[in-house]
Amino acid sequence: METDKLIKMANQIGDFFEANPDTELAKQEIANHLKRFWNSVMIQSIVAHVKQHGGQGLHARVREAVEQHIA
Repeated sequence: METDKLIKMANQIGDFFEANPDTELAKQEIANHLKRFWNSVMIQSIVAHVKQHGGQGLHARVREAVEQHIA
């Protein structure tokens, strides 16, 4: 899957959890959603994007969720 599509999908997940005022809980929920519903190739691709490109294009909470809870 193209990285641009993964970024868009991850940001949509982040948008959903943006309403949670607890930033740390929101990041955990984003990571849990990715782990539950994304396959391993998708997760590996978004982790690689964060490591190689600093998560360019990802919302801050999404990037942080990947860095802290998945990578």
